[in-house]
Amino acid sequence: MSRLFRGGNNGPGVSASAVVTCWNGLLQGPAASLRVVGGQEGPSPTLVDMVGDVQPPSQGRRRGASLGLPSDGPGSLASFGTRVLAFLVDAVLSAVVAGLFTAPDLPGNWSLLSFAVVYVVSLVAVGQTPGMRLLGLRLAHDRPAARLAPWRAVVRTGLLMLLVPALVVDADGRGLHDRLTDTAVVRER
Repeated sequence: MSRLFRGGNNGPGVSASAVVTCWNGLLQGPAASLRVVGGQEGPSPTLVDMVGDVQPPSQGRRRGASLGLPSDGPGSLASFGTRVLAFLVDAVLSAVVAGLFTAPDLPGNWSLLSFAVVYVVSLVAVGQTPGMRLLGLRLAHDRPAARLAPWRAVVRTGLLMLLVPALVVDADGRGLHDRLTDTAVVRER
């Protein structure tokens, strides 16, 4: 057992039991059964008492709760794997389209241009890309009855083409490109 839990490594006024009491309040499962062997008992404040706004860990929250979306089924947030697969379908389609114009040479960076055009036009026109359509996904935004604003589609696509903003996700699993444009990829079926 470490010195911390024996009571020898605490600051003034904080007993080992206060530290473990705090952790017992935050931990769940087998870790919640930790108890102090020895140590001072008394009115010392616990860490929970000192920090009144302790939030539960994000693993305890369901995805999409902060957006008012259901946890499962149509309208729920799409999983990261499904979104990546839809992106790959769109990337391959864009390379094929670009290849039609550059044949017999490989498309190279022209596939980026075709990706941007396919992505922006399809998001503004129908609210989903061909890859999203194939996998049963759609783009949700704050005005569901209206089409996605072209500026949102352009900004979202530009950030997605950089790849890194798509990998910076929040607790709901939305990428930076979704957060900046106030959108979310949800399941359609």
